[in-house]
Amino acid sequence: MIQYILLISRQGKTRLKKWFVPCLERDQFRTIKEVSSLVLSRPPKVCNFLEWRDYKICYKRYASLFFIACIEAEDNELLALEAIHHFVESLDRYFGNVCELDLIFNFHKAYYILDEIVISGELQETSKRAVLHHIAEQDAMMQEGDQKKTGGR
Repeated sequence: MIQYILLISRQGKTRLKKWFVPCLERDQFRTIKEVSSLVLSRPPKVCNFLEWRDYKICYKRYASLFFIACIEAEDNELLALEAIHHFVESLDRYFGNVCELDLIFNFHKAYYILDEIVISGELQETSKRAVLHHIAEQDAMMQEGDQKKTGGR
C-alpha cells in the first residue's frame, strides 16, 4: 500500500503531497524534509529505491520534478514505480507535455488526476483513457457551474 505521494522540485519545494494514512501535519512536514533531502542528495545514476525506516521510498525524476512514493516494506517497488509513471503519463496527456508551472497553477487538477488513479493507497484505475474521461467530465461540470453563475446575474 502506498503511504504517501510527494512531488518535489529540484530546489526542494513541495509541489504536491497526498497522504493515504493518518499523519499529523507536523509529522508530515518532518517526513517531507527528511525524505526530500534523502532523494535530492542522491546522484542521478543510482537506484531509484531507498529503504527508509520501515518503508521503501520509490522515486523517479521527470524534468525538474521528483515523483516520490512511500510504500510498505513488503510491497513491490516496480509496481510503485509503474504507478508513478502512470500518474506522470496521465498528467502529460491532460496538460499536453506537463511542466512544473502546470502543477503550480492547476494543482487541483493534479489532485483530481491522482484521486482517479490511487484510492486509499491502492492503484485503482490503470486506464489512462478512463482517467482522462473522468477528468473531462469534471471539467464539463465545472464549466456548466461557472456558466450558471454568470448567466444567473
